[in-house]
Parts: sequence; C-alpha cells; structure tokens
Amino acid sequence: MNLQIPKGTRDFSPEEKILRDKIVGTLREVFELYGYAPLETPILERFDVLSSKYAGGAEILKETFRLKDQGSRDLGLRYDLTVPMCRYIAMNPAIKMPFKRYQIGEVFRDGPVASARYRQFTQCDVDVVGSSSMASDAEIIALIYVAFCKFNMEVNIKVNNRKMLNDVLDYCGIEKSRLENVILSVDKLEKFGINVVRNELKEQKIDVGKIDKILNIIIIKGSNNEKLSQLKKILKDSQGLKEIEELLNYLKNLDFEADFDVSLARGLAYYTGTVIEAFLKNSNVKSSVCAGGRYDNMIGAFLGKGSYPAVGVSFGVDRIYDALAEKQKAKQKTNTKVYIIPIKTINESMKIAQQMRDAGINTDIDSMDKGPSKNLEYANSLGIPYVVFVGKKELQDNKLKLRDMKSGKEELLEFKEIVNKLKD
Repeated sequence: MNLQIPKGTRDFSPEEKILRDKIVGTLREVFELYGYAPLETPILERFDVLSSKYAGGAEILKETFRLKDQGSRDLGLRYDLTVPMCRYIAMNPAIKMPFKRYQIGEVFRDGPVASARYRQFTQCDVDVVGSSSMASDAEIIALIYVAFCKFNMEVNIKVNNRKMLNDVLDYCGIEKSRLENVILSVDKLEKFGINVVRNELKEQKIDVGKIDKILNIIIIKGSNNEKLSQLKKILKDSQGLKEIEELLNYLKNLDFEADFDVSLARGLAYYTGTVIEAFLKNSNVKSSVCAGGRYDNMIGAFLGKGSYPAVGVSFGVDRIYDALAEKQKAKQKTNTKVYIIPIKTINESMKIAQQMRDAGINTDIDSMDKGPSKNLEYANSLGIPYVVFVGKKELQDNKLKLRDMKSGKEELLEFKEIVNKLKD
C-alpha cells in the first residue's frame, strides 16, 4: 500500500505543532486584549447556507467541498468562518450588539495547490457585528499591527473601499450587472500586473476606452493624501471615499497607518465597504497573511431584514507559520521541562514524576530502563532543558541530582528546591 496524504494537506510533527500552537495562543491573547469573545461553529454546514447568494459568491463555491449525509441532505465543508458566524447570528437575533467574536478553526477549499496555499488550513477570525463606525475598522487594523508585533514581524497593511471602487467603475461607465466580474479582474493588478487585468477586461467585452479609464484610476500613485485628493476630483460625493478618509484619520489618531490601494478589491462577493489585506515585509511568504473587510449585507440578508453592519479579518495561521519557520533555525521539539531518569528506582521515580506534575511542571520519565548515557542523549535530542537522576543513594539522602542540560551543571537538591528552581 502506497501511503499518502490528500493533496493540499499536511501532517504536523510535534515541533511544528508546538510553533503553530504558539501562533494561535498569541492571536487568542491579542483578540481577548481587544475585547473579543470566543465562538465555535461546526465544520459541516448545510450546503444551501454555504451556497446562498448572500454568502461567498460563485468563485468560492467552485472550491467548496460538497457531500451528502446518509439522509441524502446536501452538506459542505465550511470554506471560511465568516458565513457560519453570520448564520449563527441570524439564528440568535437577540444577541446584544456590538457582538465582538473571535473563532479559530479549520476551513477547506478545493482549489489549486501552490506554495503557502492549502486545501485544509486554519483561520483565526475576529469580527465586530452591529457597528457601522469606521472606528471599528480602525481598531481591527490596529489589532493586526499588535499581533504581528508580538511575532516580531513587520507588516504592510493595504486598505480600500468597495463602495468607492463601485463609484470608480460607475464613473467609467460599467453597468451594475458587470461590476462583480470587473472587480475580480481589477483585484489581480498587484499579483499579475496591468496586462493581465487589461486582457481579462477585454475578454469581458469591455470597451477599450473604458478599460483605459479604469486602469488610469486604479494605478494612481502617491501618498494616501495625494490619492484621496486625485480621487476627489473624479468622484463627487462618494460615500466610499469619505469612509476611507475617516478610516485613515482614525488610524492616524491611534499612531498606526495603512496603505490606501485603489486596486485592492478582495475576491469574495460579500464585501460592501472597507477591504483589508496585510503582507509581510522581508519574507518569502508573498501571499497575504491577514485579510478581510466590511460586509454589511450578509447577516441582514440571512435574517431577511435590512443592513446588519459587520467588519472582520482572518489571520492565516499556515502562512504565518511558514514565515516564522523560515526565520527560526532551531525548533522546539517538546514542551517537557524536566526528564526523570530512574536508576533502578522506577516506583519511586514515578511518584516523583507525579509530584512534579502536581506542582505544575511538565515532566516526562524513562519507561524503557535505558542507561544514563542513552537517557541523556534522548533528553538532549528533544531539547529538554533539565534532567533529574533518581538513584538509591539520592533517595536515602532525601535529595535528587538535577542536571542543567545547557550548561552541564549538576546539583544535589531537595525536591522542593528543584520545584522552585524549575518554576523560576
């Protein structure tokens, strides 16, 4: 039998999993620092929820894993955490607003496999539901900076506004029925270049004059203020442009900044206002490591009533992991703090190991009756920082031998002294 894992998935070794858990733990800490509460939803959703016209749109539906249960009900694996959260709120309309939630979980997309792109991956989402203020959008961008600061990484955060982009396309003479397809093409400017965007728009039978008009606007250069100034001359009374200006002012007040990118659109159909993408500086991971935006219509559509403001972003744990892994030379292989080596004292050593664990110290013990040198080699291979030898002589003296694996220093100490030292 040729054992393989499905294409686009990965196993994670203990050292890889330890680093991933640290990433998730750091994000959880930052989310809670900003007042977000945890939520969990099923990996499986009804397909009619995932395929709803209020959800991710035709592009994402192509990548949705679809299946049937034994009752022939259509189900799907969730492709993000946003749609399930909206479904949850629609089913629980009495929730107090604003509802600030974070969720960490696996999502699935049956899309093309590439570097830093997987078919099963972990997302960490934060969303604010109920607030239409750009202050919420600004707070989320500040949260992104704080999270990556804790990872000791620099990010470039790009922002735009879908209302403003719609206004640009309306100014260029694009009919409303064609806006979504044109926006999907415009979004490819940064990744694939102007010629790819031009050719896609030609394939959509867009007039050459209109294409030139669109491209001349979305490639506007300069500072944020210069871009705003140029767009104000073109767009009269654009709500999206006002929101961008308001967002940038809130960020300035918080001593943060973002790069206003007129071509940024995000691929999903449900965005209605602010769109956000974060990219790492000085990293081989070129895809966005955090992205999202404002989607004011989705929840209200599920509820069957009006606008229901919401804004959020998703952190890509896999991409953050890849970026951190390339920076780290040595990987932590275990969370064990001390390794007990019994020398013909297995019963006494097991009790000591349990007492160590009762004291809150991550403890492992040799259960294979290996000799001291083999045990030291094992502890060293895993990077366990301390070893305790338990021999008959030490037990008679009510002391244990503690070895610092980094320095090689050994001390005869009482049990309480070892516990205090390991807790420092």
